[in-house]
Amino acid sequence: MKRENLKQLLHQIKTGLIEPEEVVDMLISEPYTDMGFAQIDDHRSLRDNFCEVVFCQGKEPGQVAQIMEHLSTRNERLLGTRASEEVFQAVKQRIPDICYHSQARLLYRPAPGWCTEDKVAVVTAGTSDLPVAEEAAICLETMGVPVVRLFDVGVAGIHRVLHNLPIIRNVKVVIVVAGMDGALASVVGGLTHRPVIAVPTSVGYGVSFNGLAALLSMLNTCAPGVGVVNIDNGYGAAALAQSIIETNHG
Repeated sequence: MKRENLKQLLHQIKTGLIEPEEVVDMLISEPYTDMGFAQIDDHRSLRDNFCEVVFCQGKEPGQVAQIMEHLSTRNERLLGTRASEEVFQAVKQRIPDICYHSQARLLYRPAPGWCTEDKVAVVTAGTSDLPVAEEAAICLETMGVPVVRLFDVGVAGIHRVLHNLPIIRNVKVVIVVAGMDGALASVVGGLTHRPVIAVPTSVGYGVSFNGLAALLSMLNTCAPGVGVVNIDNGYGAAALAQSIIETNHG
């Protein structure tokens, strides 16, 4: 939006020609920055409570660096998913305080303090599910949501889940990350009334079909209150969990 357009809107509010809420709606839906190779959504945080998250895979390191530098001038908290070491180095030249988690392939810049006291549990069936789980956990922490990590508590040793039930039942949302048969999501869903977000991973042998078996198993769960995101989509689970918590606070 150009300066003159904004001045006109403010004048219309002052003279009573337009209601302030109408202007808010206009500002939320309009502004973006055209970088030629990307259209940056500058007001994403007004609609979604978090700035635009950069999917780094498939982009040139220099492109990611330019996008994230632009976002950094308007947002304290930053996220870039599926980032390589090369991308991290390019971004770090422009944003020195950017952080990188190599296992989760995540660029992130958190801000001090939490945005909520409500916690999310990130639970994995196995240690091999950690890259996806850490993507979810670090995304949530960067969004200002505290996380409890429970790793390697799969159904092959069901006592591990039962031992941690007090923790699982004391959070607002549970993210369950599992490959192979994906059974852990159903088990957890049957043991708590909290919303469960199931994340199938591509971990497994042969007919796991790179996570398709776990995905179908989770979609067919008979446990109520279980929702499913895409294979290996830790960020998607984090975004949904944050949305649930934000909605809970009205």
